[in-house]
Amino acid sequence: MKALPKSQILRFTEKAIHLARRAVSRYSSKFSKHRYTLPQHVVLLCLKVRKNTTYRGLLDELIEMPRIRRTLGLSELPAPSTLCKAFNRLDMAVWRVILTLSTTLLPTSGVVGVDASGFDRSHASKHYTKRAELTIQQLKVTLLVDAKVNTILDLHVTTTRKHDSQIAPSLIKRNPEDIDILLGDKGYDDQKIRRLARQHEVRPLIKHREFTPLHRAWNARLDTDLYGQRSQSETVNSTLKRKYGAFVRSRRWWKQFRELTIACLIDNVDRSL
Repeated sequence: MKALPKSQILRFTEKAIHLARRAVSRYSSKFSKHRYTLPQHVVLLCLKVRKNTTYRGLLDELIEMPRIRRTLGLSELPAPSTLCKAFNRLDMAVWRVILTLSTTLLPTSGVVGVDASGFDRSHASKHYTKRAELTIQQLKVTLLVDAKVNTILDLHVTTTRKHDSQIAPSLIKRNPEDIDILLGDKGYDDQKIRRLARQHEVRPLIKHREFTPLHRAWNARLDTDLYGQRSQSETVNSTLKRKYGAFVRSRRWWKQFRELTIACLIDNVDRSL
């Protein structure tokens, strides 16, 4: 009998479980019940975000997905509360490691764009928003994107109105080996950013705000073809919202940060298929 072709979600699951096994140990503790492994939890949480659904919604769909369950080695499905607790336990450092591993699935060029976008957290009720003192209705998400195949190298998430020029330095410091040329719009026009980039042997290609004729002259000398690749960062921001939703489902800010990191690594895996 001829084998069935692999679906997109099955291929995604195979790559995701491979990355998860490289990033986390089999169990969180020798005292755990050893019923489900950490890599299984990681992939199930990725599938939840990828399908933009709830814990119950995902598990309900997995009942009808025997090949996915077999790939994950799941003889039975966990309860929704088990996945929720796993999400609480797996901290941001774990998801950053998996995000970094996901970038190895794609070719990179060293030409990297930086750009910010907003994700809504307004799905929460007004009563909850008031009680939790969530005065900021949007998360500011800054992506570092390689322009060759739109690989997401890193992200920065904040609940504050922090200016672009204050965010870029941390992204440069964390990823100097992945950046040869940094593309940024006028929001990143800051001499400190340019100096920091050059210290890390990164060529800054950032537009100047035009206060003087000299600034206009500098902008006119920019390599327009190379600078034009900055639009890939905007494309990736748009893609994330279109595929996974323009808002985050989690209520607490630290969970929202993790959710967005998961969306970024999922996008990398999907692009590698």
